Amino acid sequence: MSVISQEEKKGSVEFQVFSFTNKIRRLSSHLELHKKDYSSQRGLRKILGKRQRLLAYFFKKNRVRYKELINQLNIREIKKR
Repeated sequence: MSVISQEEKKGSVEFQVFSFTNKIRRLSSHLELHKKDYSSQRGLRKILGKRQRLLAYFFKKNRVRYKELINQLNIREIKKR
């Protein structure tokens, strides 16, 4: 089952979070093998920050779809301030 439906645009928040999550998982597995790859570590931190900001925006806009998205992607909720 696809997390993102066929009709959704590539610019939608859900698609962006989905693609960032895939990149994060790929980089995390890469860094398990190459612990001293500092440029990849920096890239991972940048992508994590982007995803966190997108999730905060999505949380404000649509909480129901936000909850569905984090459950489908199996990621933790953002820290609420």
